[in-house]
Amino acid sequence: MGPIRPPPPSVLGAAEAAAMGLGEGSLAPRVSCLLPTGPGARLLQLPRGVSDSRAGRAAASKRDLEGERGEKGGGAVPRSSKCCWCGWSEALSAAVTALRAGGLVAVPTDTLYGVACSACCSAALGAVYSLKGRSQTKPLAVCLGRVADIYRYCHVRVPRELLEDLLPGPVTLVMERSGELNKDLNPFTPLVGIRIPDHAFMRDLAQAFSGPLALTSANISSQPSSLNVKEFQDLWPQLSLVIDGGPIGDVKSPECRLGSTVVDLSVPGKYRIIRPGCALTQTAAILQKKYRLVPSEESCS
Repeated sequence: MGPIRPPPPSVLGAAEAAAMGLGEGSLAPRVSCLLPTGPGARLLQLPRGVSDSRAGRAAASKRDLEGERGEKGGGAVPRSSKCCWCGWSEALSAAVTALRAGGLVAVPTDTLYGVACSACCSAALGAVYSLKGRSQTKPLAVCLGRVADIYRYCHVRVPRELLEDLLPGPVTLVMERSGELNKDLNPFTPLVGIRIPDHAFMRDLAQAFSGPLALTSANISSQPSSLNVKEFQDLWPQLSLVIDGGPIGDVKSPECRLGSTVVDLSVPGKYRIIRPGCALTQTAAILQKKYRLVPSEESCS
């Protein structure tokens, strides 16, 4: 994996200054932002084997405490074993700071590794397209922390119970966007895809950031998606921060690289499958059997 380098002082300074100028809840639909510069990304590792944020914070605190005892008493946990480790809250704080500074942050989700940035920062959105070599006619999804947040950024035409049945989960729901979103985010379409990953760190991050995050897969466009941080290591120099949440799924299974199921719910009474993804069968069953939605003729299901 190579040496893990802390961010240059210039990166930290820009991030801290931007964070001080943007308190939670103060994000406007379009903001000016700083893009950190410097070689390499900072790598922070989440606690392994935890399924929710409270367990993550507890595991991180326990490991930090064991590390301190090892350093003081010559125990089994040397300082070197902690060099790439940080607790849940430390990783969360670092990610929020980088995002508010206009940085690009690699994150684990419930399906794949992704790259997130502030959806309110036009410069960061452009940097994502440049990073991936992606056509700017291809939309970016928006990641939120709660179902309630969807109503601020979308015109919802389905029951709230439907949203709660599918989210959090490996599904992207496409709806008509509201005027609250940055006009530079997918300016070519009136629709937007919404993600609430079933991943505790991502939900914590979206809620702590207190604004919409643009989210896309951590890979060059047309290349295989990533299930661990090593698989997109060539992108690290252009990232501000990499959050290592461990491997996602089975790297030997092609199905694990399909990403979320993308479904268009913008037309009342209908649904259209844009991308089958990894949760097509269960998603279609919920939409048809429970909510009596009719598949569109254009659906690929």
